[in-house]
Formats: sequence, structure tokens, C-alpha cells
Amino acid sequence: MTEVTAAGRPAASDRLVLMNPGPVVTDPRVRTALAGPDMCHREPEFAELMRRVRQRTTRLCAGDERHTSVILTGSGTSAVEAAVSSVVPRDAGLLVIDNGHYGERFQHIAAAHGIRTRHLRLGWDSPVDLDAVDRLLGDDGTLTHVGVVHHETSTGRLNDVAALARIAHARGREVIVDAVSSVGAEAISLAGDGVDWLAGSSNKCVEGAPGLSFVAGRHAAFEALGDLPRRSFSLDLHRHYTAQEKDLAPAFTPGIPAFYAFDTALGLALEEGREARHARYLALARRLRTGLEELGLEIMLAPEERSVCLTAIRIPEGLSYESLHHGMRESGFVVYSAQEQLKNRFFRLSTMGCMTGRDIDDFLHCLKRLLRPS
Repeated sequence: MTEVTAAGRPAASDRLVLMNPGPVVTDPRVRTALAGPDMCHREPEFAELMRRVRQRTTRLCAGDERHTSVILTGSGTSAVEAAVSSVVPRDAGLLVIDNGHYGERFQHIAAAHGIRTRHLRLGWDSPVDLDAVDRLLGDDGTLTHVGVVHHETSTGRLNDVAALARIAHARGREVIVDAVSSVGAEAISLAGDGVDWLAGSSNKCVEGAPGLSFVAGRHAAFEALGDLPRRSFSLDLHRHYTAQEKDLAPAFTPGIPAFYAFDTALGLALEEGREARHARYLALARRLRTGLEELGLEIMLAPEERSVCLTAIRIPEGLSYESLHHGMRESGFVVYSAQEQLKNRFFRLSTMGCMTGRDIDDFLHCLKRLLRPS
């Protein structure tokens, strides 16, 4: 018989397991890196650290010699906002692909900067309608860019970015991809998929500490931003690119400890490889989903629509999210609420980060005790 703690969790582990979709459980080497030495960001040592982080980030995004990355101190949303506000020309427009909370966020970001949009609302339970995208781009030649989320974390849906990019490029348009919760584990490639602008984050599937984000794209495209309007000061991509590429220094004071951790996490991610990390997450997700279904719980999306990073589950009748969160938190697990229209009906579980099969088994054991206390 498995020994359990007073809270009901198997006694073999005392870790707090983060099953929220970022920040994630990190490798001890990443946490240790946060305690790196004090450093001035205008000294050669930081210039070398930043150069290495940028180069590794571009490799992580499957870029080639045409591509580069700009590192920002801020959340993944900062990177998406920097891309949207920096790359859409004056008197042009953005086609927003919205099939979840983060697709809708593209709309909010564009509105905040006075950028005209065409908002394609698809519904949170719907895949991207590629024919509709093609028609809209054909009807309105002023829509120069398309904004899409790769992994829609509100539901766990994976959108077909490569197919969307082919349609956009056939119409002479560029694609801005929010890959914040997918890059590092799900397949996405600057070079192979034709992604024009890729926004990502240091945590989530990269398994670094929160605090940094990045935008990756072509050198030539970053250079061309100098001719476009400045809608932001601190999120101006051309400003950051010029400082990092030519001055070999950040435009503003960066989060140096997060750089240390990001550098370590990138090294571990590149060493493991994207395909191996995807396989590791997939094994965890399958283990989790099998156990959830054995408990009689309903998973939101069809298997072929799900990412390996996140699972959305309907909350059982008679149980509130607050009770679920409190009960699992007492057992050492952090679960996450759904958002907006799904709130109070679904909860979400991540399989990102340095989670183990034992963590999944322990979670299912404690969830079963919560759902079936007798």
C-alpha cells in the first residue's frame, strides 16, 4: 500500500508540482543559474552572454543564417505586443485569428496602439478556417499582416501555423505568431514554416525562469522596421534590434539573473532537442489523459486537436473550481482555472516543464481521493 501524507499525497515526494501553464517546474541547474554573479549590462561579459542567448534562441526557433532574435525583459505578452506594435505599417491592417483567449489578445493589443484590424472570431471550440482567411486577405489588400496563436493555451488547441503562413505568403502578407507556450516542444520553424515574426517566452516549454521574452525574425525584416512608425518607446523592436545587434548592448536595463537562467535553459533545450522534448511531454500528457478518463472526466478537445502542453478538463458536477484548487494545492499540486467563457466549467493542467511520470501518478492518486473521498 502506498504511504501517504496527512494531505493525501504519496509521501515519496515533497515537491510543489506546477501544473499551471507557466511558470513551470525547472531543472535545478536553471534555478542555480539565477544566483549568478552581479554584472553590469554595459560590460563585455554581458555582451557575450546576450550574444549567446540570442544565437541559441534563434536555433531554438529553427532559424537559419537569415534569422536573428531580440531579447526583451518582460512576459510573453510583451513580445507579442512588441511585434504587433512595431511591424504593422501606418495605414495598414492586421487580420486577427481568434479561436481563444490569446487570439483575442491580439485584438486588444492592436486596439491599444490604434492599429486597424479585421477580427476573425471563430469560437473557442473551432480550428482555424483557412478558407475564410484566404477570402478575407483577398478581399482587403490593406491587411498586411496576420496574427495567430500557435498553441491556444485557453483550450490546449494547436493551430496549423504552417498552413496559415502558406496562404498568407501566397497573398504577399506576413504572419506574426504567438508561440509563447509552444516553442521548444511543439513543431514550429522560422525557416521551414515561413514564420515571419515569432514571439516566445523564456519559461513554459523552454523551461527557463520567467522574466524574459523574445521576438525572432529575419535580419532584413528587423532592419526594415526603421522605416515604420514608432508606436512604443520601450517595446520598439527596431530600437532593441539596433542596440543588441549593432551596439552589442541592451537598449534598457535587462533582467540579468533571468538571462543567466535562460542561457542555461536554452542549452538544456538544445541538448535534449525539440523532438525529444515533444516526446517527453507527449508521454506525460497521454499518461495524464488516460488517468483522467479512467476517473470519468471529460477532456475538452478531440485527441487530434490537442497540444502536448496542456489539457482542458470539465469540472465534475458538484465540485467548484475553488474546492478543486484548494484540495490539490494541499496535496502539493497547482492546477489552473479556465478563462472567461470557460471559467467555472473547466480547469487546465499543464504537462510542460521538468515534470515526471511519478508526478502524474501522484496527481491522479490525489485527484481520485478528492473526487471519491470514500
